[in-house]
Amino acid sequence: MDHAELMRTLSAFAEIYPDVGIGTLGCSILGREIPLLTFGAGPRKILYVGTHHGMEWMTTTILLRFCEDLLLAKQNGKAVYNLCPDRFWESHTLYVLPMLNPDGVEYQLHGVDPENPLYQRLLTMNGGSRSFSSWQANARGVDLNHNYDAGFSAYKQMEMENGIYGGAPSKYSGEAPESEPEVAYLCSFIRFQKDLRAVLTLHTQGEEIYYRSEGKAPPISRNVARKMSLLSGYRLAEASGSAAFGGLTDWCIQKQGLPSFTLECGKGKNPLPLTAFFPIYSNLRELLFSFPLFF
Repeated sequence: MDHAELMRTLSAFAEIYPDVGIGTLGCSILGREIPLLTFGAGPRKILYVGTHHGMEWMTTTILLRFCEDLLLAKQNGKAVYNLCPDRFWESHTLYVLPMLNPDGVEYQLHGVDPENPLYQRLLTMNGGSRSFSSWQANARGVDLNHNYDAGFSAYKQMEMENGIYGGAPSKYSGEAPESEPEVAYLCSFIRFQKDLRAVLTLHTQGEEIYYRSEGKAPPISRNVARKMSLLSGYRLAEASGSAAFGGLTDWCIQKQGLPSFTLECGKGKNPLPLTAFFPIYSNLRELLFSFPLFF
């Protein structure tokens, strides 16, 4: 699931399903569109976000399959689990951002073109290797899920202790919070959304659910996380080490007071193989349909 395949899929959605809004959050560093899908027009707003990391394009595939299932339910007028499409379109607005990091996905799946203006710099970041199969960062070597303003200074100290002083395949947080356009666009979108009730971010892998940051979360979050765990079989976990700093879930909780959850989809080694898609989606389908109704 690269950016070109994402855009082809959304083009097909636009032709087949009249009940989806397809817009743009902005463009990546290399000019790739970051699509934003909208379902419904109700006051209760929920946001799903996929593919912060290049190797985690599986989350885009999961979200697109969920989107199509939701649109089919609306088209056929049939309830799925406890979600009645007509009522949902009136009571909720669901935003789905399938792929936040299209440039990182392109690097991971297809490598870096020598015509890329950052080519020599990227080779240096990648230890001289022309294989970018382990690339997680964006086009200029910033790990987007450490680029949020949540424990940023503390994470900078951790970077130095780990010998990270600049762009890298993963773990480098950037020069400043929201230095990367992908993160800046998303933060601006969240800041200016009235009645945004919750954010769900999909990553791979680990079959875990994170719902707290620095041991804190909005009051509703624990009950929601428990329901998510029951629906998925995933365990509730506490982020530790570098994973505890600078992420979207951390920023939403600390700076916006929003219930926010990280779903670590599947188990194995990133990038998860396509053969893992159906078991993961089948397991998470009820959770994805039920999550907006918790708020």
